[in-house]
Amino acid sequence: MGTQQLKSGSRGPWMALIAALLGWMFDGFEMGLFPLIGQPALKELLAGRPAADADQWFSVIIAVFLVGAATGGVLFGWLGDRIGRVRAMSLSIFTYAVFTGLCGLATDARQIAVLRFIASLGMGGEWALGVALVTELWPDRSRAFLAGLIGAAANVGFLLVGLISLVLTALLQQVGDLMRAIGLSEESVEHLLRNDGWRFMMILGALPALLIFLIRLCVPESARWEAERERGATSHWSNRDLLGVLLGALGAGLVIILWSPLVERMAVRVPGTLLGLAVALGGFLYPVLRYLKRAEAAGDVEAGGVGRNLGRLLLGAGLAGVALLGTWGALQWAPRWAIQLTAETGPAHAKEYTQIASAAGAIVGTIAAALVGGWLGRRITYTLLCLGSLGSAVLLYQGNTSYGGAFLASVFLAGGITAAFYGWFPLYLPELFRTSIRATSQGFAYNFGRVIAAIGTLQTATLMSFFDGSFPMAGTVLSAIYLVGIVLVWFGPETRGRPLPD
Repeated sequence: MGTQQLKSGSRGPWMALIAALLGWMFDGFEMGLFPLIGQPALKELLAGRPAADADQWFSVIIAVFLVGAATGGVLFGWLGDRIGRVRAMSLSIFTYAVFTGLCGLATDARQIAVLRFIASLGMGGEWALGVALVTELWPDRSRAFLAGLIGAAANVGFLLVGLISLVLTALLQQVGDLMRAIGLSEESVEHLLRNDGWRFMMILGALPALLIFLIRLCVPESARWEAERERGATSHWSNRDLLGVLLGALGAGLVIILWSPLVERMAVRVPGTLLGLAVALGGFLYPVLRYLKRAEAAGDVEAGGVGRNLGRLLLGAGLAGVALLGTWGALQWAPRWAIQLTAETGPAHAKEYTQIASAAGAIVGTIAAALVGGWLGRRITYTLLCLGSLGSAVLLYQGNTSYGGAFLASVFLAGGITAAFYGWFPLYLPELFRTSIRATSQGFAYNFGRVIAAIGTLQTATLMSFFDGSFPMAGTVLSAIYLVGIVLVWFGPETRGRPLPD
């Protein structure tokens, strides 16, 4: 299969890699956008409301984004396994680009939440589709290096958000002059650029839509997927199964509502969260399990394949949940923490420098983790990442009381190690599933981890209240989740040295 994947002189796999890397880079841009501009956005949209409301809405909007990405991972993964990786990837990029841009027109925090949910559908799908396409077009020996590039590309997007925000705040006057020169009214310019230009930054998020032209013109379809289609394996997918995805999204949405400012009774929140999580799990699993049962009945999947794949789906979701909860529940709040530390003394742009330091560390960490995973093995690498993430998170949260060089160095270290998982997942998850279910299955595994992370993220504001507003204590408590990952990974198979399953 390796020679079929990358033919001598063929530009197709290279174009697929370039398109996917650009897609993941813009994914990172979208993910990093709200943590950076969320505070000025909510300050404007919630004018006159208590600061605690802004903290809760910040948690809710991040959680909505994570749940949308989980739903999109299954939805667009299903499309990729049914209609092809390339067409589904074009639709996913269009979705996240357009609806991120529309956030710049929002007039209420609830509108931001809804638009971010729809945008994240496409973002979650693009990750699963791009990983499936690239790993199927390139030879097995390249998987570790490609996985590192995949993880690094998203963090280049995080870095770009910080750099653009840094430059934009310094050049708001020039940007305003350019807008006036192209005919925008003074009222429109002031509306787009006030409060650090957060609306303009959101509108810039629509630029990835241009990628669709490159993908449709230059990127080939996966030969592995086309072989599955020709033998009829893709016919086992059914449109009716998407009702399960809808039900899963409703279950996850219930959890968000329960932990939003709309509900305050803990006696309702806890049982409701357990119910919502169970509904989300069953709903997102439903399309894959129905496919496997039909394929097993038709003889296209070996007997017992349903149970084995179910175990791997749950394992992948748990491993992703550990890493994503550590990132979104704790580290994604670091720019806001930097604002708190510099509120009275400065310097300016602390949040931008914090995000840049975190993203720079993550670029290094993701490439290193994938290469180490190819060298030492998948399970031991994940274990080492959990230990390193726990240590670096505690150092960041408990070792810093002011903003400065030591703070940024700690952010660089924590960002590098905690984000290194995103170079490991593109290496390991494709190795767990066969071609006919790869996009949907790894989309579920990685993105259901976002539902788990969403629930944890909703606890960040609660923990801060418990610790008298202390984000470092809340972040330290949440980082204990890495202890779960140290145990969980050893229940999975070691796939080092094995070919990608057909």
